[in-house]
Amino acid sequence: MALGQLDSVGYSAGMHAFITDTSFDSRLRSTISAAWAVFARKVGSTLIPINKEASMQLQYAFVLKQLLPMALQHPDERAEIELEPGVNMGTGSNNIDILVHGASSNGETKIAIEMKCYRKIAASGRTRGAHDIFMKDVYEDLHVLEQYVAQGVASRGVALVMNDLERFVNPKAKDGKCWTYDTSHGHTFQGGHFTVPVGGKDVNIQLARSYTFNWEKFGRFWFCELEGRCPQELPRPHMSSVERRYPIPGNGNYGAIAAADQAGS
Repeated sequence: MALGQLDSVGYSAGMHAFITDTSFDSRLRSTISAAWAVFARKVGSTLIPINKEASMQLQYAFVLKQLLPMALQHPDERAEIELEPGVNMGTGSNNIDILVHGASSNGETKIAIEMKCYRKIAASGRTRGAHDIFMKDVYEDLHVLEQYVAQGVASRGVALVMNDLERFVNPKAKDGKCWTYDTSHGHTFQGGHFTVPVGGKDVNIQLARSYTFNWEKFGRFWFCELEGRCPQELPRPHMSSVERRYPIPGNGNYGAIAAADQAGS
């Protein structure tokens, strides 16, 4: 798929699946994609100004809150969002950027959302550096989301990432150890153990699921939505288009492949 081209099982599917899916859980998940599609287009057209991660989180949450009621189709269904809820992870407390709560007669579901935003010009007006830290932080968010699911804090975890620096998406060369944390368009990896230090600090990121970076550009910004899938999870004939891309996480041995600590380490 060409950069900037709509993926038929990505944003475009999410734009209608949150209405047409028969599964309430699937409709909630699709609503997150639909809200991301609306948000991306509004940011790209400058209708929504974003200068840092905090404004990204608040503005996206507003869009999501407007769409959630449209995903409710039966009297027993309800959904709400919570910003920055604190959770105990065993090794310490953490705050989820956005937590979507859904409940129906079939049970309860929670979807955790972590967000990352990189602007070339910081909110202070100064040029921002720390490219390597941003790339590592994206992988760290994926790790945290996997932990939320593994510990039962959430049923699923979704990462939403935006930036206005083309080298993250379409690098001329992948020089330097920061590219251990590859964020380029089309990059796929089957989980792994990432330990290459960044910013003078040790890193210990373990990922069990596989991921693909599919970026779309609107205006001056690139947008990417990520949800890990288990290597053994294959599409089922009756799965909706969004479920095929974002299957409900399963259990078992994910067979993670260790990532090489290379490229300038």
